[in-house]
Amino acid sequence: MSIQMVDVETEYAKDKNLKREDVKILSKWMAKQPHLPKVPELHLVLFLQSCYYRIEPAKIAIDNFFTMRTLCPDLFGTPSVESLKEELSVGSINVLPKKTPEGYVVICMKLLDPAPEHYRHVNQINLHDLTMVLNLHQKGTSNGVLAVTDMKGLSFGHLTRFNLVAIKKHLFYVQEATPVRIKGLHYINVAPFTDKLVKMAKPFLKKELLDMFNFHESIETLYKYVPKEIMPKDYGGEGPSLATLHEENTKNLLENMDLFKWIDTLKVDENKRPGKPKNAGDIFGVDGTFKKLEVD
Repeated sequence: MSIQMVDVETEYAKDKNLKREDVKILSKWMAKQPHLPKVPELHLVLFLQSCYYRIEPAKIAIDNFFTMRTLCPDLFGTPSVESLKEELSVGSINVLPKKTPEGYVVICMKLLDPAPEHYRHVNQINLHDLTMVLNLHQKGTSNGVLAVTDMKGLSFGHLTRFNLVAIKKHLFYVQEATPVRIKGLHYINVAPFTDKLVKMAKPFLKKELLDMFNFHESIETLYKYVPKEIMPKDYGGEGPSLATLHEENTKNLLENMDLFKWIDTLKVDENKRPGKPKNAGDIFGVDGTFKKLEVD
């Protein structure tokens, strides 16, 4: 495969807790799972490290990851170039160049187009996933991830376009499948209806994740978690501007469509799953119960 990914030897060299023998155990387990796809060693490393080197949780996360991506192609599949460009004109989701002193990757998210009629919730979740997946393949593991969301431009009109089923699926994926360690969720320029957003997501949130929510009344309190020097210039920081980051991320995403298309081929074959095959209903209950959010 000609797709450029981070070298696994780099991963072993930078992390003394990452043991080759543990990765081999995972590899042997995967070879005995007829329903799971064949994956490179890097994927096993990502899952093992994100699960704090525990083999059993890594197995569950691997199964969940590929099952979710197979069952929910609208959220986790590869869009057309035209569709991706469209979403990149609506939302900006960027990985900051520098990590925090703790070694955490920082993702900065902001609306570019505040018109609610241009906002497609499912497509923006997809853009978020593409950005994260690309960063994992290019940069490898990290000690954790902090997400900073600038809510400026988010209006009540956006709230009515949120898809509750998509929120439920995405939160399951983030908490039970994605090979990252979530360390904090930070919100700035907080919208007045934020309590409604939290209330909507709360039934699908584990307490650990709910406890990571931080709503900042000023940018100064964010600096305690994300040092000023690594934040974009737009927020009084010393890092590159959001416009520069967005331009670089757009180029990076569009140049790596082959990577995303290859990941799309890593499907679960439910006909070969030992025991009962899984479907969306098994994981999420009756699919389609909530097609659109009813807002009081």
